[in-house]
Amino acid sequence: MASNIGMMDSAYFVGRNEILTWINNRLQLNLSRIEEAASGAVQCQMIDMTYPGVVPMHKVNFDAKTEYDMIQNYKVLQEVFNKLKIEKHIEVNRLVKGRPLDNLEFLQWLKRYCDSVNGGIMNENYNPVERRVKGGKERNSKGSHKSSKSLQANNLHNSASGDIAGINKNSVSKQGKTGVAATSGDVPALSKEIADLKLSVDLLEKERDFYFAKLRDIEILCQTPEVENLPMAVAIKKILYAADAKESALEEAQEYISRSAESGETEE
Repeated sequence: MASNIGMMDSAYFVGRNEILTWINNRLQLNLSRIEEAASGAVQCQMIDMTYPGVVPMHKVNFDAKTEYDMIQNYKVLQEVFNKLKIEKHIEVNRLVKGRPLDNLEFLQWLKRYCDSVNGGIMNENYNPVERRVKGGKERNSKGSHKSSKSLQANNLHNSASGDIAGINKNSVSKQGKTGVAATSGDVPALSKEIADLKLSVDLLEKERDFYFAKLRDIEILCQTPEVENLPMAVAIKKILYAADAKESALEEAQEYISRSAESGETEE
């Protein structure tokens, strides 16, 4: 099923508000932005809801903030995909950057896939909050065994460094004041950078919508009864409906046109 969801599938025309509503209603969350799902935890639980119990939720970290922790979530998701034989490659390096477009496209695909499995019907027997809490407790209990061994070493290190900390206290205090001043001075620059990034995202979204509209026009034209069976129209549809980023789609389309031309010459 996953390999049949091409870029021209209606799934990729679902808006961000609908995606966020889908996530919040099913998982009882309160996300307001697509990039808040960049950690991979939401995706893991969506699959867990679709296939109850198949995801080891104790390995899923809903508090993941660093790229390292996010990657661990996506590793869990990819392992589940492999187990369920879901042919979908996850672009982890792009998703963990928190880019809205990359995460939106992956969530659009995920919604399309989950709806194809459960018919778009919510699993009333699934308790998302309970699954998250249970998973968090198991993960924390396992982590506590590992961390307890390092507590003694940390205590020894802290006591040994106590004298050094006392000696450096005055110099650190002076540096701290300087750092605060420098940080406050960076606020306007960072605010401008954020504004520029938001503008870039808006421009990218408009550009994407523009090209999607063009592709949709081409698709409608190729479906016109007068031309839909012509070799060129068939070849174009092969490219439009290619699953994911299939590199051989253009070659297949060109080969189809060549075969059609040769068969036409033979008939003449």
